[in-house]
Formats: sequence, C-alpha cells, structure tokens
Amino acid sequence: MKLGVNIDHVATLREVRAGIEPEPVFAALICQAAGADSIVVHLREDRRHIKERDLYILKKVIKKKLNLEMSLASDIVRIACRVKPDQATIVPERRQEITTEGGLDVVSNYKKVKQVLGKLKKKNIAASLFIDPEKKQIDAAKKSGVKMIELHTGRYCSAREKKEQVKRFEELRIATEYAKKKGMHVFAGHGLDYYNVSRIARIKGIEELNIGYSIVCRAVLVGLDKAVREMRQLIKG
Repeated sequence: MKLGVNIDHVATLREVRAGIEPEPVFAALICQAAGADSIVVHLREDRRHIKERDLYILKKVIKKKLNLEMSLASDIVRIACRVKPDQATIVPERRQEITTEGGLDVVSNYKKVKQVLGKLKKKNIAASLFIDPEKKQIDAAKKSGVKMIELHTGRYCSAREKKEQVKRFEELRIATEYAKKKGMHVFAGHGLDYYNVSRIARIKGIEELNIGYSIVCRAVLVGLDKAVREMRQLIKG
C-alpha cells in the first residue's frame, strides 16, 4: 500500500505568523526521502495555507507524484492546468469549514465535474474524485470517466461508539469492493491517524492512503522523517 503525505499544515504553521518558516517545500523533500510515495497539497480558494508559489516550486523539485487537491472553482482549475500536477483530486470546499467536511457530491454537480475533468484531461493531468463511500457517488464517478477515486474516511475516524465504528468501516469496505468491481483505482483518506489507520490499511483493494494532519502533529514531537517512517510501517502491517 502506498502513502501520500499531505503537507498543508506545515504551511498552516508558517501562516500563523505570516512568516517564511517552516518551508513546505523542505517538508516535502523530507517526506520524499522518508518513503512517501506522493506529496499532497490543497490549494484552497482562500489560500489559508498552501500558496501558488509553493505549488510551482513543488512541481519543479519533488521527484515523487504531486497530488493537487482542488475545488471546482474556475481560478483554481486555471492554476492546475498551468502547473500540471501529476494528479488532481477534486474535493468539495466551503470557506467557513475548518477542514474538508465530506465527499464531493458528484451526482448533484455532475455537469460541472465533467467540465473540469475535460479541462484536466486536455492537459494530461490524471484526475481523481474525493467522494463519500456510497454506491451512487461511485456510479456517478465511474460515469464521469475518472479511473481513480478517493474514499472519504472521515465518518469512520470520527465515530466514537464501537457499533458506529463497525458500521462506518463496513461502508468503506463495501464501497472499495464495489469500486474495484467497476475497474476503478481506490485511494482513501481524511482523519486517519496512528491509532485508526491500521484497520483501514487492511481493506483489500485500497491502493493508497493520503494522510496529513496527524503526521504533521506527530512530527512536532519526533521529527518529520520519523513521523513519516512510523506511518509507513503502520500501513505496511
């Protein structure tokens, strides 16, 4: 199983004092050296952490896959088409949210999603859709033409009661199996940490986990290199 490391919150620390440190690009290089299979960044419309500058430099210097999380907003799509990341993952976005609150509603936004996918395809950018583990969303994603989806693991990660955890885990397992039968590549992420990731990593069919916040939090205590290596060990089982 592969590990994508999201470095957004390295930039969040930088923006606390609107300074120049810590440098997200340096963090990406450390993650790459520690065994990350891809570097993930989310260029938000309000630019609360990652900036265009970060994106352009990352594209030039990292050797692993650069996965850009992005909304359907036209200005973000234009930037993506200029930068040409290795992968673009379309996610929902609301200005007032602290973090992404759920999967993209492909069913309701199908026309817009298709338009954006068409623009990315013209630039030879591989596209993925970040969706909830629901059959209707997987069907819509398949219909849109994408070959990759990322399942939102937030419901599982936020579940506190055992019964709820089992329910949410089964949603992810069944959704993965369903998407694989449709010939899709399946990734997963959101809210995963050092305590809940092992079970998700055992779901047959998930090829990559994208994790950020918990790794950056762990890095404050043990260093970024060790934090990435520890997470890699956990998902390898």
